Amino acid sequence: MPTFCRHNRLIQNCPICSREQSVEPRPVLSSSAPKVNQPRPAPPRVARQRGGAARPAPGGVRVKRLARGVDDGYRTPLAPGLRSSADAERLAEELAFAAGRLSLLEQDPPALYAEVSHGDGDPEERTWLAFLIAYLAPLEGDDPFASIRRVRVPWRSIDELSLEGVETGPRTAHDPDRGLATVEAYRTWAERAGSQAAAFSGDGGWAPERRFERAFERLAFPGMHRDARYELLVSLGRLGLYDLRAGKLALGGENNVTVAAKRVFGIGDPLLLERRAADLAGACEVPLDALDLGLFNWDRPPAPASGDGAGGGRVTAGLGEYSEPDPGYLATARAALGL
Repeated sequence: MPTFCRHNRLIQNCPICSREQSVEPRPVLSSSAPKVNQPRPAPPRVARQRGGAARPAPGGVRVKRLARGVDDGYRTPLAPGLRSSADAERLAEELAFAAGRLSLLEQDPPALYAEVSHGDGDPEERTWLAFLIAYLAPLEGDDPFASIRRVRVPWRSIDELSLEGVETGPRTAHDPDRGLATVEAYRTWAERAGSQAAAFSGDGGWAPERRFERAFERLAFPGMHRDARYELLVSLGRLGLYDLRAGKLALGGENNVTVAAKRVFGIGDPLLLERRAADLAGACEVPLDALDLGLFNWDRPPAPASGDGAGGGRVTAGLGEYSEPDPGYLATARAALGL
């Protein structure tokens, strides 16, 4: 039976009574909890490049510094993360441009998009061309599809495809280090279904939104990132090749669209991001899938002074000269955002 001393402690735990009664004291055990007075580990060192630019040290954390407009008291429930009317104005412009681009793809698609939409040839060839456009991404300049035309081969001759040294656009999924691995994965995916058409069509009883969602999930093989998958399915639907319609933005993971959505909507939960994105699209009277390119462009830094579009400015995604926001969509977006 345990014996307690006059100090209401176990005798072996009491430094006074254990000495008086010649009882061997219990060894003192240190707590496993961390001590608050212990120094905290130093944060990763950040090296400085010449000119004062910060860059992470090897093995450190990469920090992306995002530009924000000056807080001028602007507030809107549609975009709780915005504190600047300049940011809201830019968001309205990018949504209007992206929505106008989708309308153009449906009504008068330019260049190679027209071949996908109105081509008289094999649907497999048209689908393959749409994949190449989304995978390599149009360039920014006078001829957005120059590099795609240069490397393009027929679907039946895919083994002759060479992407060595190919120039790619801002939203490309192509990684030179992977070579043709992603293209091969796409071909395997299509052949497993019987054809590209069968792979994208899925079950004939599916709603367009379900068909879009299932294809988006099944295209998630290595190297085919979120932006390329989403753009491919949007273009195939808008160009009329398959009955596909986006029911959500498919936000999540590490990509510019999700980062921009978190900034605009002031929250990180994917379900709430999707809900607020749908509310914004409805209020601005733009298609939901317009928010994909709209948020991507909104998150980009301004174009450099050289004006060559490298590293900043609006991505026209194949429209080239058609680079201005649609006036009608711009009016409704500005009104919804209270500008």
